[in-house]
Amino acid sequence: MKSLKRLCLFAMFCAATALGLGAYFALTPMSLRISPVEFDILPGMSLAAASRRMSDAGLGFRAWEFSLFGRILNRAADIKAGSYLIEQGVTPWQLLEKLTRGDFTQGEVMLQEGLTFAQWRAVLNAHPDLRHDTAASSDVEVLRQLGVEEQSPEGLFFPDTYFFAKQSSDIAVLRRANRAMARHLTEEWNSRSAGLPLQSPYAALILASIVEKETGRSEDRPLVAAVFVNRLRLGMLLQTDPTVIYGLSSSFTGNLTKADLLRDTPYNTYVHPGLPPTPIAMPGLFALRAALHPPASDKLYFVAKGNGASEFSRTLEEHNRAVARYQKRRGGAG
Repeated sequence: MKSLKRLCLFAMFCAATALGLGAYFALTPMSLRISPVEFDILPGMSLAAASRRMSDAGLGFRAWEFSLFGRILNRAADIKAGSYLIEQGVTPWQLLEKLTRGDFTQGEVMLQEGLTFAQWRAVLNAHPDLRHDTAASSDVEVLRQLGVEEQSPEGLFFPDTYFFAKQSSDIAVLRRANRAMARHLTEEWNSRSAGLPLQSPYAALILASIVEKETGRSEDRPLVAAVFVNRLRLGMLLQTDPTVIYGLSSSFTGNLTKADLLRDTPYNTYVHPGLPPTPIAMPGLFALRAALHPPASDKLYFVAKGNGASEFSRTLEEHNRAVARYQKRRGGAG
């Protein structure tokens, strides 16, 4: 009987000791080899593997200690993938809370309006915090991964600053940008002005991309859109330089010549009536709104003034005078 009592007391002592040691481990700030310590938890990584990675990165514990701690609390399956930044003074308890909440550090990438999909891909491929899963894929292959039916990626992604868990896949950023564009385009299309000569949301996207490339001045976008809408209604050629430049692709030298304006590409709106076959860049929200909500106007022409603004004209005679005036100021063609 005495032996059983001693055994029970010893077991209680051991349990109390273990509890005390566990509490001490959980609540004592970790000593870091450097501060801050940054590490990545990969998708599907076990707590044991994550513990080894954190210990190797410089967190002040042995891997088995943290792994056992998480299993005792039944949190081993709850850790979230992501990039984490740990400062001096954090306890193992606080660390486990961060891991299970997914309180990870974020990367960010700015995908700018007016750029092409090729330029966007270059930005994504150069980003150090992204996993470059699409680097070896063609544009069409990327679209298929996203479940997009169009053959051209141009214009299908919404320009914005995107935040992501470090070491996320580039395809995840593109998927968010594609869904954002689809959402914004649907909203603007559903509230569009009556009587527009645009047969589909995709046609609106094409027009918005032209508006985006024609002017960086937000005040001018609505009138630029109105000019193109008026021309489409009248069956006039759009005669917009950015579409020609897009069609020339890598052969464009930076100086648009008269020969370029006569070259027969599908994107040459000096030669072919109507809209080009695809968007020519990624339009932002203001360009979308301008294309689908243009103001009532009788303007059919515009020319860049050289200061970022444009001069709008109703007749070719007025336009030619404006061209002569502003080209003379710039000392060359615009």
